[in-house]
Amino acid sequence: MAFLRINGNPAGVRKTTRPVFVSMIAIVALSVVIGTLNAGDAEEKRQLAIRCDDVGMSHTVNMAVRELIASGVPFSTSVMIACPWYLEAVEILKANPEVGVGIHLTLNSEWEHYKWGPVLGAAKVPSLVDENGHFFASETEFAANEVDLGEVRMELEAQIKRALASGLRVDYLDYHMLTAVSTPELRAIVEELAAEYGLGLSRYFGESSVSIWADAPQKKLTSLLDHIRSIRPGLSLLVIHLGMETPEMTAMVDMNNESDPFRVAVHRQAELDAITSSAFRRAIEDAGIELITYKDIIEQHGLDAMTAPESLTSYSTSYVEE
Repeated sequence: MAFLRINGNPAGVRKTTRPVFVSMIAIVALSVVIGTLNAGDAEEKRQLAIRCDDVGMSHTVNMAVRELIASGVPFSTSVMIACPWYLEAVEILKANPEVGVGIHLTLNSEWEHYKWGPVLGAAKVPSLVDENGHFFASETEFAANEVDLGEVRMELEAQIKRALASGLRVDYLDYHMLTAVSTPELRAIVEELAAEYGLGLSRYFGESSVSIWADAPQKKLTSLLDHIRSIRPGLSLLVIHLGMETPEMTAMVDMNNESDPFRVAVHRQAELDAITSSAFRRAIEDAGIELITYKDIIEQHGLDAMTAPESLTSYSTSYVEE
């Protein structure tokens, strides 16, 4: 309804201060409501940590990680200290301190013609190696050899010491092919080392975790976008494996991927393309997701926030399933 105003007041309405007080009360009430909603929004924040595994494994993987850095996407990456190309990875990461850095604790060497062995050398940890002095190709072979737990601890600690001696800032530990946490006894060793060296442990901060490695190369982007849209409030983890279709990577044959052993370069190129795509960036923005590194997680929550998960033997194929 429109009012005729005379000298600023509606005609026939007595001037009073009561509406002013009512308005003030309404404003205060509205501010409280907005403040409560904002607090709720903060509690319901969606955070995503991207963990790129296997840097240092080969020159091609290192170059793919460098490309991800250039894209500006915040992420963490896990260095395979036992591998021949780790020094190049260290150089790249020292030049880019914004990247979260982990040690990809390694007890396997899974490629057909490309091999590595213990940092300590085969003679010091003989139960961890095959007849050629290389790590076993699979977790199954590792377990079948009845490895010496003392040797496992020595080797994993040697990998940590090598990383720290390189001058690299290390934020967390994780586990190549999950072998280092495949039994309660092995998990206990990793947890002890993390505590001793003051390091975080991936998946110990309540992260819901997903990997897109099992998806066909042509489906990885679609799968990635579906995962992003399904992320729930709290902290989630996306595990990726990057590479490029180079002669080096094309020649590598994965002895643990019976369904598609010869296309590792295609798979890894597809994951690089997906994570650096404009579609991924749009999906992150549309979902209001904050990208976060393990360095950030530890700074925000501290190492005391870690809690051992029930299982570490696999990654989920969906955030919704967890």
